[in-house]
This record gives sequence, C-alpha cells and structure tokens, in this order.
Amino acid sequence: MLLAIDAGNTQTVYGLWDGSTWLATWRRNTDGAETEDELGVWLKGLFELSGLPFKVDFVVAATVVPAIQTSVSRLCQKWLSAPFVFLENGDQVGLAVDYEPKNAVGPDRLANALGALKINKPPIIVVDFGTATTFDVVDRNGTYAGGAILPGIEVASAALVGRTSRLPRFELKAPDRAVGKTTVESLQSGMMLGYAGAIDRLAGLIDAELGGGSEIIATGGLGAVFVDLCDRIARYDRTLTLDGLVEAAQRIRG
Repeated sequence: MLLAIDAGNTQTVYGLWDGSTWLATWRRNTDGAETEDELGVWLKGLFELSGLPFKVDFVVAATVVPAIQTSVSRLCQKWLSAPFVFLENGDQVGLAVDYEPKNAVGPDRLANALGALKINKPPIIVVDFGTATTFDVVDRNGTYAGGAILPGIEVASAALVGRTSRLPRFELKAPDRAVGKTTVESLQSGMMLGYAGAIDRLAGLIDAELGGGSEIIATGGLGAVFVDLCDRIARYDRTLTLDGLVEAAQRIRG
C-alpha cells in the first residue's frame, strides 16, 4: 500500500494506492505549523472512516512548502513506521529537465510530467489549476522543457474583490453569456471566460513552439470547470499529480 502526498501552497492531497487503483483520496488545507501528531490523528480518522487499516508500506511526497516536509517526515517515522521519499529533482527519476536552474522546477510540476508521460506520448502540456495556474511542458523527446506560470483564478478573484470597495464576492462559475447584466455576471464573464481565453492563448503559443500536435491535459481543483470552457484542453485528469508520484516512487525504488 502506497501513500502519495501532494502538498501545495493552499491545499494538500493525500492518495492511497493499492498497486492498481486509488482506494481513497483526501484533501485538506496546507498548514506549515501542523505537527506530525495532528496529521496522524486526522489521517487515522480518515482511514477508519473509509474502512481501511491504518497501515502503509511506503510514502512518496512532493511539497513546495518546506515546513510540510518536516511534519510529513515525522508522521512517517512516528505514526506510519513506513519508509518515505520526497520527489525533489528530475535526476531522481530519470527525467531530463531543460530549465535554469534545474532544481528550480517544483516537485509537483515534475510529478505532473511523470503522470502525463505514463499515459500519453509527448509532446504534452499539463495545465494545473492550483494556487497558481501552471503550464508544464514535455517536448517530443520526453524532456521537461519548462512552461508558464500565472496567478490562480481564486487568487486573482480574491485580489480583485479585496482591492475594490464596491465589487462583491462571487461564485467561480461560467455565466450564460459574455455580456453581464449584473455586477456578478460581469465579474464571472471577465474572470471565467477571460481566464479561459488566456489559457487557450498560452496553450496555443506553447503548442506552436513544440511543433504542434500536443496533448493538452487539465488537472488541479478547478481543472474540471475549465476543461469545458477552454477549446484547447482535451480532457481533465483529477489524479494526474498523484499518478506521477506513484511513477516517481516506482522509479526511485527501482
């Protein structure tokens, strides 16, 4: 049994893999101050609620929050009694990286590339909708070739509302039309349809630089929404990053 942990800036996703399928996935807010004991209580409760024994054979994790690495390490040692590894760079897993410097690529982005390569032939573009929206690019040779980063839509919408005195909070859903007839509809048009347009434009430019024919995949929390709004995204893969962590664990363990 393998536990995969994808710790982002805002949320952390845990997945339990039995060798052929995901038995369960759980999501919680990322808290760098959380102790291994607090994590252990929370995780054990979810195992029990899911009818699963609180036991794993190996843990693989990717995190962009240094404090999380400490708490997860202690969780594995104290409560799971399981060996663990953190995905940190392409050399660990035999993934060529064309980036400056190479170690600047986030481990979640490497996991996205690994997960995409398991099920697709390159070139591939992964659009990950998280705190930031990232484009992870795998070229025709299977090399992680770089990408693009823009503010996540939740961050952008919160900044807009927070820095204006009269704009209300609004639900992140697509309006029925581009011409908003209310302030909320206008915000939804600008944020949702405008953001989808930006995604399509960037994806098109990247695909052209790769020579065309790229498979474009969405993942991350809001990816399921934008797969229907963006013309260029072919499909949504909810567990792509976790799948990449499973592949990383298999490569690291030989």
